[in-house]
Amino acid sequence: MGHRAVAAPLFLTGDPVRATMAGIQQGGRTMPKTVKDMMEAANAAVPRIGMEEARRMMAEGALVVDVRDAPEVENTGKVAGARHVSRGMLEFRADPATPYYDPDFRHDRPVIVYCASGGRSALAGKVLQEMGFTQVFNLGPFKDWAEGGGAVERPVDKGM
Repeated sequence: MGHRAVAAPLFLTGDPVRATMAGIQQGGRTMPKTVKDMMEAANAAVPRIGMEEARRMMAEGALVVDVRDAPEVENTGKVAGARHVSRGMLEFRADPATPYYDPDFRHDRPVIVYCASGGRSALAGKVLQEMGFTQVFNLGPFKDWAEGGGAVERPVDKGM
């Protein structure tokens, strides 16, 4: 009985990019994704909206979520009326089964997310969709909102 030639799994070929991009399963495990892969999927899933649409949705009661880290918000302010929930706490604030749940996260309410450049907000929006939120939108970079004349809440001066 002879040996049959078997192609080496892609992750053993020494070409990690090819292996990752193939997105195939090897031995029951899914090959890892790159940040680029995740960003492409998030941007494809979460619609990007502009200032006018965001303003209209906000006037109609949409929840606006700033997913930047606290020092970023402290340095630049945030969209007026936005809820600050850092990217690392988002799932916990949006899930009623956790002690960190924020009741402003409701499945019947549109959610607009933003960050510094639009990347974290795209990823955050995709996670919210995976959690059952059906009306999720990416406002993109905070800088665009602020420079475009959007209302901004500045951090409170803590004094000396």
